[in-house]
Amino acid sequence: MARGKAFDEDAVLDKALKIFWHKGYNGTSAQDLVDGLGINRSSMYDTFGDKRTLFIKALKHYQENYTHALSELAEHSEDALKTIRQIFQSLIKEGLTDRIAKGCFVVNTAIELAPHDEEIAAIVTDNMQEAENAFYTTIKKGQRSGQIPADIDARATARFLFNNVSGLRVAVRAGKDKKTLEDITKVMMSVLQ
Repeated sequence: MARGKAFDEDAVLDKALKIFWHKGYNGTSAQDLVDGLGINRSSMYDTFGDKRTLFIKALKHYQENYTHALSELAEHSEDALKTIRQIFQSLIKEGLTDRIAKGCFVVNTAIELAPHDEEIAAIVTDNMQEAENAFYTTIKKGQRSGQIPADIDARATARFLFNNVSGLRVAVRAGKDKKTLEDITKVMMSVLQ
């Protein structure tokens, strides 16, 4: 009788995501994965396939746990401006409290792998579109409630905000201080007035 897996796949994907997020795809060795995942090499390959397959699963895991959470936040938002401000403030807090400034996993992947890998590029594009759509949904709610002027182009503004989230995460990775990050956020929020 075959033995069942002695580990939680989601927990292992969380660990893989953190390793790839910190080191990048090319900077992560198979040994880094074995050491960091806490499972043996054969279990890793039997369950997740090769390094690229594991990376794709980690990227999809990111979307399911991080990007979908942004969509949920937008869907349930009752105060558009507060929700958008909260997103930026949480990124700043996360970036400043994170022991290792790692930026955005999707942006890092877009730069490192998407230009050379169509499958990964499609996943990155889907992630980015979902995040943009979350901003769009929130802006439209804000326009309906009168918080955000109706004459603002909701789609263009959603793209602007998403682009600035990416930029904010790059600034965090570059070691910018809290004041700088808050100044960036203040200007981003001003476009919604």
